[in-house]
Amino acid sequence: MLNYLLLTSLAALVLADLEPEPRYLEADTFGEKVVGGEVARPNSWPWQISLQYKSGNSYYHTCGGTLIRRGWVMTAAHCVDSPRTWRVVLGDHNINTQEGTEQYMSVSRVYVHPNWNSNNVAAGYDIALLRLSSDASLNTYVQLGAIPPANQVLPNNNPCYITGWGRTQTGGQLSAQLKQAYLPLVDYKTCSSAGWWGSTVKNTMVCGGGGNESGCQGDSGGPLNCNVNGQWVVHGVTSFVSSSGCNAYRKPTVFTRVSAYISWLNSIMG
Repeated sequence: MLNYLLLTSLAALVLADLEPEPRYLEADTFGEKVVGGEVARPNSWPWQISLQYKSGNSYYHTCGGTLIRRGWVMTAAHCVDSPRTWRVVLGDHNINTQEGTEQYMSVSRVYVHPNWNSNNVAAGYDIALLRLSSDASLNTYVQLGAIPPANQVLPNNNPCYITGWGRTQTGGQLSAQLKQAYLPLVDYKTCSSAGWWGSTVKNTMVCGGGGNESGCQGDSGGPLNCNVNGQWVVHGVTSFVSSSGCNAYRKPTVFTRVSAYISWLNSIMG
């Protein structure tokens, strides 16, 4: 049995080591988001976006995402599989302050992967595309994230960073400033082995972190930025963590592996 709801208490599922249970990282519900990490240099991840939903007359941050074309944002399916009024904020650093670098875009259409099943995150397909109402203006603060070639798989311990506005400690507040945390990649053979995630993790996913000192920092939908030959490439979309705690030992953060979905992304974006 897998549990996909964010829980108010980490103690609620102490059996996660025996039976790994994924937990999403959305910011508008309960649960813990981030352990570790550091505040990023402002606009040093210029493809990172804040996905916000409207409630009343205000917008609230709920997930991250990646600007991959001027009119397209990639995020997690579970962030956008319920009908809401969305907007995307580009070029942001402090989500509580207007710094003059932001671009605010409404979302004209949401494309959730057709095989996504909200009752079974372990099946994969936790990926979605957002069509922006207009194209972003690229500048120092807003850039496109590079995505990998189809089916590229990075080696164990490849250096990667997760970025997002997630909580700075268990039960704490969302970080107003964009944070980053170093999550070295864990290869599929290791991550799917007994004592790690086992069969919960599929080969269309990628794992990062899993050590005692690693952060698990960042919201669902945001990028896993991996260094590939000196270039930052978005190899993952933040999907879930263990219900026993953010980045519990040998339960690294699990991401949708972007390189497994290149043909789907291209079929939607044209």
